[in-house]
Amino acid sequence: MRTVRHHTKDKGDLGVGHVVADLLKAGIQPALLLSEHLPFDLIAIAPDNTLRTVSVKFRAAKRGAVTVELWSVWSDRHGVHKVWHGRGLYDALAVYCPDTGRVYYIRADELPSDIKRVTLRVQPSRNNQSEGVRHAEEYADPKRLFARRRKHMPS
Repeated sequence: MRTVRHHTKDKGDLGVGHVVADLLKAGIQPALLLSEHLPFDLIAIAPDNTLRTVSVKFRAAKRGAVTVELWSVWSDRHGVHKVWHGRGLYDALAVYCPDTGRVYYIRADELPSDIKRVTLRVQPSRNNQSEGVRHAEEYADPKRLFARRRKHMPS
């Protein structure tokens, strides 16, 4: 029997695997889901049993940055579908970047309610701009999933 491979599914599985390993190294227990039809991919459980729902994304760096669109795209016999993930569908995004080998954690409370994408710089910008830039390294600690909630990051 030959297995049919889905490249995008493989990348998603790779991203989930890296997030699971990263969480475990930080002392955070991951709970994997049975359903693929939820807006999040796993539940992160802190040592005090606080729970966070986490949507995992696999994104390569382009021009020194990782950009995550906050929607899902899939195809079926009715065509291509695109659904925006508004705030409130998950507690955080975990973004695995194969170019850096790192996972970056963005809490939903850090995102403006109307945002459609978020960009993290993995390399300094060519014009050395720093104001309004989200540096990926600031989002690399998985424990930040359980940090005190704060106002969202700038658009």
